[in-house]
Amino acid sequence: MNTTILLIISIFVSFAITGALGFIVIPWLRKLKFGQTILEIGPSWHKSKQGTPNMGGIMFIIGITVSIIGCCLTAYLTGTKLTSDFLPLFPKSDIVLIIAGLILALGFGLVGFTDDFIKIKLKRNEGLSAKQKTLGQLVMTVGYVATLWFSHNTTWNIPFLGTVCFEKNPFLIVVFWLISIFIIYGTVNSVNLTDGIDGLCSSVTFTVSLTFILLGIIEGYLGQQLFAGALMGGVLGFLCWNWNPAKTFMGDTGSLFLGGMVVALGYMCKCPLILLFAGIVYVCETMSDIIQIGYFKLTHGKRIFKMAPIHHHFEMCGWKEKKICVVFSLVNLVGCAISVVLMYFA
Repeated sequence: MNTTILLIISIFVSFAITGALGFIVIPWLRKLKFGQTILEIGPSWHKSKQGTPNMGGIMFIIGITVSIIGCCLTAYLTGTKLTSDFLPLFPKSDIVLIIAGLILALGFGLVGFTDDFIKIKLKRNEGLSAKQKTLGQLVMTVGYVATLWFSHNTTWNIPFLGTVCFEKNPFLIVVFWLISIFIIYGTVNSVNLTDGIDGLCSSVTFTVSLTFILLGIIEGYLGQQLFAGALMGGVLGFLCWNWNPAKTFMGDTGSLFLGGMVVALGYMCKCPLILLFAGIVYVCETMSDIIQIGYFKLTHGKRIFKMAPIHHHFEMCGWKEKKICVVFSLVNLVGCAISVVLMYFA
């Protein structure tokens, strides 16, 4: 089957399923009284969102999963190769990367679902404890890195440095494990932090998915294109319900799942470090939080930002949520363009 047609199908199927599920899932969440509780520490005008159905990320989790599995099976049954014979620089265990990446995302989504369920249904505002959530995330992270290691997906193509194989000596082995755990854990939680206002995480992640579709085309890796295409369709379908004013929120269920998807794409393109540029908004969200907390402790109560993460700072400055989504997405698009250029000339 034509690879372009398969890519379009992956986007459309994910979009259609996610969008259509809104008519079923949102009323169901209302019936179960899975409404969002707005904390006092947030902007005061967010109080109007009290009771909005949470855990709507279930919609795109289903849509994306069905799209990836369906399109990969279609490629297999029609004899369409997921990897070009002449473009990739490295041998790729296509099915391993796709299955492991999807399981990683679903695993993080499960951690988020557990956290949301405890907060909403069991009425424990803190959800999972920090230790419990960290343990759950680390289990998924270490399991994914181990899968990469044992399947020999340990070679990266780093811009300006060239090909780096982490299996060459004991020092590089340790570096691979430590850096990978840091990248995966950090990226997933950065995506989670970005989910703070209507449509922001979805719109920023749309630009990330576009980046990896382009990188997949450059590398001749259809598997990556289908994975990113399903992600694109899912977040677009969800935006139909999550754009301000939101009819539902994705919750940690959705944001942690999206974090897992983004990380998996970084490893599929053989350069997870590129997420520093392709996910520049995620990085800024996390750094603003770290800087705010650190400065607050050092100065005994002073703040650099009006509120962190940084999207709340702009809210406090008078920016509307729609404006923040558009501007942040455009900023991330610039980072995405830089990442494509870097990978193309790598």
